[in-house]
Amino acid sequence: MAGIIKVNQYQDFNGNTLFTSDGSGNLTTQKTLYPAFEATITTEQNPSNTTETKINFDNKVFDTDSAYDTTNKRFTVPSGKAGKYHFYCDACIGSSANSTLNQCQTFVFQNGVKTDSRTLFNSNADGNGRYMQLTLLITMDLVVGDYIEIFCYADLDSGTVEVRTTESRFGGYRIGS
Repeated sequence: MAGIIKVNQYQDFNGNTLFTSDGSGNLTTQKTLYPAFEATITTEQNPSNTTETKINFDNKVFDTDSAYDTTNKRFTVPSGKAGKYHFYCDACIGSSANSTLNQCQTFVFQNGVKTDSRTLFNSNADGNGRYMQLTLLITMDLVVGDYIEIFCYADLDSGTVEVRTTESRFGGYRIGS
């Protein structure tokens, strides 16, 4: 014998809504993977050669909880949202001048302290390696008020270091408690 249970809202033991139905079979679930944000660069950045420099991710593509600060170029864990977070950063670093980029790095800083990095070295023997694309992925346990920033470093033979706008982005989202 089969049974049918008809409800329009499921709740946990504390009265928190887990999901609802509109009566036509369409479910609305609680927000998952929130807070979430992504930021890009609006103007090419020219950091000093061989110097760790914060990347100016100054344009919010989206920001579900207003947790990304475009003035300070950082994500801060909002109240009540401590947990595990996954962050990603793509950065295109190099020089449009006829120069060789020997090495470039991206760094994750947590509360002003370097915690992780990605490094690429130029193995191009003819010296034509002008740009490198770095992808950095990291999962971190964070508490309310922790902030995350992205820095870069480049070692260029000559010319001006560039962080390109179209190939650079920084984002993240909470994956759980």
